[in-house]
Amino acid sequence: MSRYLGSVCKLCRREKEKLFLKGERCSSNCTLERKRGKNGPGQHGATKSKMSDYAKHLREKQRARRIYDLTEEQFSHYYEVAEKMKGSTGDNLLKILEMRLDNVVSRLGLASSKKMARQVVNHGNVLVNEKKIDVPRYQVKIGDIITVSEKYKAGVVIKKLVEKTVSTVPTWLSFDKNKVAGTVVGEPLAGEVSHPINSQLIVEYYSK
Repeated sequence: MSRYLGSVCKLCRREKEKLFLKGERCSSNCTLERKRGKNGPGQHGATKSKMSDYAKHLREKQRARRIYDLTEEQFSHYYEVAEKMKGSTGDNLLKILEMRLDNVVSRLGLASSKKMARQVVNHGNVLVNEKKIDVPRYQVKIGDIITVSEKYKAGVVIKKLVEKTVSTVPTWLSFDKNKVAGTVVGEPLAGEVSHPINSQLIVEYYSK
């Protein structure tokens, strides 16, 4: 399964907004804040033609896919799952994406970015209900308790991250700073995703 290995700054430039793919590093020395960074990447990046409806739908789908660091195949699969669920397909899609284990680790502040969160999970440093889970796509459920291994907890990086965590945790998650443990207390609402996403545009993209 192929995954994008190029410069993530190009992805932000393509979407013309900060996607925070590097975590805190995006807050400083960002290409979007430089004059040249205001245009998209490549020699045609400065083109300002009016976008068609299809282009708007495609851009929102690509934007969401990049925010969650997913391949096209993964994203399409999640859409198919969301479509079969009861309720709004768009809301279901965002709920599934938010409740991926790597995203939850990132939202709890146990990693500085989704890419780092995926790495932390892959390396076996995350436990769900005291059981090691090394699959980033694992779907958490209400009541699940997310902790990290003692080795990771003792690291300098996690200690710095935990100091900033409490104020950034969404309402559907809770975090115990002393135990370095998070709990899934609910399901994310449409307005509680990590980055504002117009799910209706994504639904319209796949409906064509």
